[in-house]
Formats: sequence, C-alpha cells, structure tokens
Amino acid sequence: MLAQVSGATFGDLLRDWRRRRRLSQLDLALAADVSARHVSFVESGRSTPSRAMVLRLADALTVPPREQNHLLLAAGLAPAYAERAVEDPGMAAVRAGIDRVLAAYDPYPCLAVNRNWDVVQANPGTATMLDGVAQYLLESPNALRIALHPDGLAPRIRNLGQWRHHLLSRLRREAGASGSAELLAELESYPGGEDGARDLGGVAVPLELYRLDGVLLSFISMVTTFGTALDLTAAELSIEAFLPADESTAEALRLPLAPV
Repeated sequence: MLAQVSGATFGDLLRDWRRRRRLSQLDLALAADVSARHVSFVESGRSTPSRAMVLRLADALTVPPREQNHLLLAAGLAPAYAERAVEDPGMAAVRAGIDRVLAAYDPYPCLAVNRNWDVVQANPGTATMLDGVAQYLLESPNALRIALHPDGLAPRIRNLGQWRHHLLSRLRREAGASGSAELLAELESYPGGEDGARDLGGVAVPLELYRLDGVLLSFISMVTTFGTALDLTAAELSIEAFLPADESTAEALRLPLAPV
C-alpha cells in the first residue's frame, strides 16, 4: 500500500506539481536527469522512489521546502526540514540576522513576514507607513491586510489599483503552495479594483503613498530571504524593505515628521 498524506499518494502529489509547472513527464525527466519511464513509474505507483530521488524530482520542480516534506512523507520517508518557532533558542542566528537587516534599512521602512504574510518584526521606519492604520489591524498585523484594507493604507495609496494588482498577483502565485487561498479571497473582496497596465520604461512597480501630513512618498520594494535555510520557519521568512524611489522621498524620510 502506498504511503499517503491527506489522502494523496506520492504519485498524485508529483503529478500535481508537474502540471503546475506545465511540464510533461519527459520534460521533468530531462530536468531531473532520469528516464521518462522512471517518472512514469513513480507517478503511477509502480515504483517506490528513494529519498534521493524524491528530493531530486522536487528540486527539478522547484518545490518549496514545506511541500518537499509533504512529498517525502507521502513516499513513506522522514521529512527533510524541521520547524521551530522564531523564539526557539536554536533560531538565535536567524533573529540576529533579522535585527541587523531591519536596523540597516532604518529610517526606510522594513519588515519581516512569515509564509502567511503575518508581520514578525518591523523597524522604526515603518511608523511612517503605519500611522493612521486602524488599531484592530495592528493587533495581529498582516502586511497584505494592512496594505489593502479600507481601514489600512488603501485610502492613502495614490496608485491603489496598480499596487493591488501587484500584491494580489504575487499572492495568487503563492496561494496553492502556502495555503493562503482564504487570505487571497478576503483581499480580493476589498474595494479598489486592479490595474494590470505595465510601464515598460519603469524599474519596478512603485508604492505611491501619501503620508498623514499629505507628503507623497514613492517606494520600490526589495525582498530578502534566507536562501540556505534548513528550517521551515527560516525558509519561509522574508524581509521586505521599502526604498525611496526618488530623492524627495529619501529626504522626507530623513527629516523628523512634523505634528499633524
């Protein structure tokens, strides 16, 4: 009998990931440097994959670490990645790394989020963005909810349709793997529409945000991840910095905020 995870066999999960990546069995075989016959056999359950083969196929399909664990368990094998809380003593190096990156970007806004976009930590520079956000959104802060909720940043984002399209497109790409489908549905229900038009002459999609005193700030975002992490919590953390897109924004963030 084949080992199963949530009712799915290893072959089921492998087939699902192959189809998500829009690859044929031959395409996957070439990418993983194995025979197409072997891919067919493990998908159909006629062959039981070794641990090395599971990880080899997962790497060829760029399967995220959490889902690699699911593949291994479905094949009757032990998971490859542990999962510890950020507060765990063994995560001290990760916490220190986050502290250093957040401090380095200040006074520019920078925050660390987990796989569900919940804010794990933020630097003082984020106060510029969070001023005026409803208190209940800050009690269990979720970066996407704060950005797009009518009681969050949405009313102050000049290019809301463009920024919504950027964030929602990003979340749609992640929803299947991260289990964030419920959050996606919630965010899609917020007002604001989507503007998918692209300025091919630009560098990146900007965030154009009015500060409470009416000053327009323009940011481009940069994401940092722990690329070699062997723990799920670390692997799924990302640090997003909002860098000035123009000199007037940089100058405004360097100056003390005047009372409103």
